[in-house]
Amino acid sequence: MLKVQTGQIVEFYSNSCCVMSEGKEYKCKIKGRINLVVGDLVEIEISSANSSSDGLVIKRLERVTALYKSKEKIKKPIAANISHIGILVTKSPKTNLEFIDKWITISKVASIEPFIIFNKIDLLQNRAFQEDQKTYERIGIKTFQISAKLFTNVDKLKKYLSKRTTIFVGNSGSGKSTLSSAITGKEILSKALSNNQGVHTTSVSSLYHVNEMKIIDSPGVRDIGINHLKLEEIILGFPEIINYSLNCVFPNCSHQTDEGCAVMAALKNGDIEESRYNNFIFLSNRELNE
Repeated sequence: MLKVQTGQIVEFYSNSCCVMSEGKEYKCKIKGRINLVVGDLVEIEISSANSSSDGLVIKRLERVTALYKSKEKIKKPIAANISHIGILVTKSPKTNLEFIDKWITISKVASIEPFIIFNKIDLLQNRAFQEDQKTYERIGIKTFQISAKLFTNVDKLKKYLSKRTTIFVGNSGSGKSTLSSAITGKEILSKALSNNQGVHTTSVSSLYHVNEMKIIDSPGVRDIGINHLKLEEIILGFPEIINYSLNCVFPNCSHQTDEGCAVMAALKNGDIEESRYNNFIFLSNRELNE
């Protein structure tokens, strides 16, 4: 006799997955051509006649949120049901502000809450991140200063992540795996593996459930394209520009050279950070050129 129960995908491969359901992990094949990613809630079919850990995914439940990557304006989901995106920022290697603003935009468009983690503070002077921190806290972005290596302020971050499903994004060397290991207590190694052709990346995505936290570790989210986003979506990542744009003389203002542009006036007055404005224009123009 077959039994149907719900669960969540905690590990995803190209044509199979592991599903956590009712406190047990099932190795599952996938029925038909269901589009699945780590974090998806699914219905699985298992045999109640034996204690086998094998199952069959028969249905994907509706996603609350989804994170997409895109190429040539074709978007593909890479993780689902995420509540928060943690953007890792380091001085060495240096994280540029464009990376931060792009990920804030990606998060806001997907209705996922972004926050910023300034990592490796043990290698820096205390005030090294202060100006950047002020810039983003001014627009309502939660920030943390930590050292994942030395566990500095990691407990504060864990408290914030309680009852939330989070994915970390950061450039190579930002300490994403070290942070994930520090938070989950599990050894999470970098996905980079060496072979005769150099370095390649495994395609396995995983969800770690520790206490009341869920952490998704997925390759391919270091830097993803946004060419599936429209101009009216890109501006969602810049709430301060939205606020001032409401006072522009013309509703279709480009916020660049138009007469009567309230955004340009706010920029000149210092009410909008120059770096934020420049990244808004850069991301908007890149969308037009792709």
